Amino acid sequence: QVQLVESGGGLVQPGGSLRLSCAASGSIFNFGVMGWYRQTPGNQRELVATITSGTTTNYGDSVKGRFTISRGNAKNTVYLQMNSLKPEDTAVYYCNTGQGRLSGPPGKYWGQGTQVTVSS
Repeated sequence: QVQLVESGGGLVQPGGSLRLSCAASGSIFNFGVMGWYRQTPGNQRELVATITSGTTTNYGDSVKGRFTISRGNAKNTVYLQMNSLKPEDTAVYYCNTGQGRLSGPPGKYWGQGTQVTVSS
């Protein structure tokens, strides 16, 4: 069983920054592609950013140039640095892994989600 534990969400003003973290544990030897998806009420989860076990990354169009995804040296952690946040970035952010693809679809394991709210 794979567990993903996220942290770092919260309330931030427009133009501010937040850093999300996700730590994976469990039976998968190599977590492969890890990433972040987000969801707002009534909408499907959308890809925010993904990264391979190397350094190849992929970003959703709405976050390119503002968000940066990275992985820890142990390869079982993933981070999302979010800069220049906008109100439309408000969502629940989910960590993902488990045989997903860089451009989607997502893997089969999800974290519990962390709320990000961008508001003045």
